[in-house]
Amino acid sequence: MWVHTKESQDKITPADALELLKEGNKRFRNNLKMDRHLLTQVNLSSEGQYPFATVLSCIDSRTSAELIFDQGLGDIFSIRIAGNIINDDILGSMEYACDMAKSKIIMVLGHTKCGAITSACNHVQSGHLTGLLRKIKPAIDQEKVTQTDRNGQNYSFVKNVSIINVQLMINQIRAESSILNRLEKEGSILIKGGLYDIDSGEVIFF
Repeated sequence: MWVHTKESQDKITPADALELLKEGNKRFRNNLKMDRHLLTQVNLSSEGQYPFATVLSCIDSRTSAELIFDQGLGDIFSIRIAGNIINDDILGSMEYACDMAKSKIIMVLGHTKCGAITSACNHVQSGHLTGLLRKIKPAIDQEKVTQTDRNGQNYSFVKNVSIINVQLMINQIRAESSILNRLEKEGSILIKGGLYDIDSGEVIFF
């Protein structure tokens, strides 16, 4: 399997990039991993990288973006942090990926059974984790469907909060990064969200 070059990256539209992620997840779910020779990709990408996508996902060991979307070396910028939350350093990384390295899509990927979301729903306080979980609280506050058992033991509540959290992070990207906001309005990139189902391996795009 070849690696992306500047020429191949230039030909990919933001809509194409979204389809590549969807197709990759379909292969992953059907155990039809694309045949890749990783050492060859190491050699081919040694002089430069031209990823078509940037994926913000959780640190959860079950949510590796390269595996979930069946991508190889040099295909995506992978940003990982508990709860797939946004901060200034992550925005800077996204701006580099899209404005300078010409990535065509930002995917904010949450997932079911997220430990960070569950901890936030349980109001956990522990060291530096406390500040991180505080960034998830707006999603908890905006979840209006669940009237009882609003805690981390309620699977549907945690899932709802996870989805809202992705949507709020997308809003934050647009509000706090004038560069990414401009690129999206110009049609140079897409900013999309998704939820990875830990049980099925499927990404629900929204």
